[in-house]
Amino acid sequence: MGRTRTPERVARADVGPRGRRAPRRERLVGRLATLGPGLGYLTVFMLVPLALVLSYTLFQRGRFGGIVHEVSVDNFSRVADGLYLGVIWTSVQLAAITTLLALLLGYPTAYLIARLPRAWRTVALVLVVLPFWANFLIRTYAWIILLNSEGVINRTLTGIGIIDRPLELLYTPGAIVGGLLYAYLPLMILPLYSAIERLDPQLREASANLGARPARTFWSVTLPLTLPGVLTGCVFVFVPSLGNFVIPELLGGGRTVMVGNLIRDQFLKARDWPFGSTLALVVIALLVLLLMAQAWAARRLADGTNRA
Repeated sequence: MGRTRTPERVARADVGPRGRRAPRRERLVGRLATLGPGLGYLTVFMLVPLALVLSYTLFQRGRFGGIVHEVSVDNFSRVADGLYLGVIWTSVQLAAITTLLALLLGYPTAYLIARLPRAWRTVALVLVVLPFWANFLIRTYAWIILLNSEGVINRTLTGIGIIDRPLELLYTPGAIVGGLLYAYLPLMILPLYSAIERLDPQLREASANLGARPARTFWSVTLPLTLPGVLTGCVFVFVPSLGNFVIPELLGGGRTVMVGNLIRDQFLKARDWPFGSTLALVVIALLVLLLMAQAWAARRLADGTNRA
């Protein structure tokens, strides 16, 4: 006798492989609908331009500019020239000095903000990001007004008798570092504040109860546990400082050339797109190595914290 098909068996029979595929297909469609806009944006505005930059590095500049589609590796040998390596090294130095100064100024600022009463923290954070509400060029031109020979700083120093003649503050590497520091210091303070604010206060209290002085508590407890925020802030400051070309142009006066200015000139003045793309590729490679080092260091710190 044949087996009687109960309603439960009929329901299970209807949900076969096709029935199992349907939820999977629906989940896949849902994921594509969610990720589609973001992936499309990244593809159009990041992957496609990056592919163009990579392809241009293999071609040559035409006699009157443009691109000649003849495969060559001369652009990479030009990058190895001492002149261009010097520009890249100068850019790395200025970006590193800016990052170090931002860390030295940003960490105490973030620490003090995190120790404020909660009602005042929001006010302090608003004051930190307030410069971002003004136009970037306006803020840079304000530094020109402050630093030029007839500016506020020189007039004040001359008026109180500290100096006899105006100092050359503008169009110097120091002016570039000052402009970069002013522009990107909030990018250091915010991740540091986030890391310090999440720190469990009981850890500092336990250190104090064990007899550690505040300095020992800072170096042994606070700083190691906030190193991920330090790494993030350093990346946030170093990356835009390395590629900036507006501040070196306005505050450096063209005397100190950074790699951002060099790339801009290759595209807009020399019309040497292949060589400009090669320089841009070198900068991208440096930044990728920096991000990989930051991710590796953050992973090691996390592993060490978990073991502890």
